Amino acid sequence: MSAHKAEEPDTTIEALDWQGRPLRCQDCPHEDIHAEGRCDLGKVCVADRRRKRIDRFFSQNAALAARYLDHPYFEVRALAAKHASVFLLASLKDDPEPDVRVVVATRLPAARVKEMRFDPEPRVRMAVAERLDGSDLVALLADSDYQVRIVAARRAPPDALVYLMHDPETDVRRVVARRLPQAQLARMTADDDPLVRLVVAEHLDPDRLPPLVGDPDMRVRFVVAERIDPRFLAPLAEDIVPPVAEVARQRLGAS
Repeated sequence: MSAHKAEEPDTTIEALDWQGRPLRCQDCPHEDIHAEGRCDLGKVCVADRRRKRIDRFFSQNAALAARYLDHPYFEVRALAAKHASVFLLASLKDDPEPDVRVVVATRLPAARVKEMRFDPEPRVRMAVAERLDGSDLVALLADSDYQVRIVAARRAPPDALVYLMHDPETDVRRVVARRLPQAQLARMTADDDPLVRLVVAEHLDPDRLPPLVGDPDMRVRFVVAERIDPRFLAPLAEDIVPPVAEVARQRLGAS
């Protein structure tokens, strides 16, 4: 038997409101929809403190979401914003809870979320980065949070990525290496991290790979041996790592 206790089903957990008080259907303003089967205490309930139960309520009663955009419990506001009309969401761009602002950044038209690029919460800025295009993303390439920079780097115009070629985070530079134009990418063959150079080796044109023939990392040299223009294969055929030398010799023999 597993040493870990099985997770308790959602429907067996006591129905409490967001302040920890027991819930009763007779105290609810939605008795009409309860009679119609569109809410169910302990399973589908907007007054419950559990996120799944609130989400089920709005999934079945989306028309009621607008009533809850100013609810004191942030989970209710966030889930109401997920289902309410986008025309009602602008006022929530300054909601004190990041979870609510993330939903707003995801749902508002892209032109309306541009000003949220400078939100204090990285998750919000990441959501904004997923929505913007072109020059609107440039400011996020200099974001203080590397995860925001990664999202921006995946969507920014390739020519703008030169600003991130020397980013302090390896994961950011790896994204950059996948998208840079060839002329700029060739400048990354001297990157300090072998994982970045590996991406460079995978994406550079075969005739631009000679600077990586003597790379100190065998993984980089192996990819180079697989891809480099055959004119430059000879040194790799004598590589000290047998798999690298074998690939080079096979390609030389086939050329």
